[in-house]
Amino acid sequence: MKSVRLLLRKPWQSLIIAIIFCGLELTIASFLYAIPVNPLTESEIQQQLRELPGWTRKNQQLQRTFMFKNFVEAIAFVNQLVEPTEKLQHHPDLLILYNRVTITLSTHDANGLTQKDFDLAKIISKIAETRIEK
Repeated sequence: MKSVRLLLRKPWQSLIIAIIFCGLELTIASFLYAIPVNPLTESEIQQQLRELPGWTRKNQQLQRTFMFKNFVEAIAFVNQLVEPTEKLQHHPDLLILYNRVTITLSTHDANGLTQKDFDLAKIISKIAETRIEK
């Protein structure tokens, strides 16, 4: 194990190798998203927002409301969010009002919006596209 650690330059890389050798089944994505992140700049936020139709910025949060046929469809949509949010270790705030689901994203640790918020917003939008009636 010492020889492996000597090749790694950052402390968190040693942690990843140590955990992998211990036999824990954690994905690299989980580790990468566990690394502290900095909030995006105002220009980065504006650029990212242009690529996310339907999402709005409210202070240091991203928000979007999705409308579905009924309550059952709304809950089915929310259930589809579990796997990707767990994988990213980034969890949205959810408000369910019958057939409407309002999703709010922010990175509390960074005290602002980060790339994690925009990555998750893109995933959520793709999931919603498959469920919303056209």
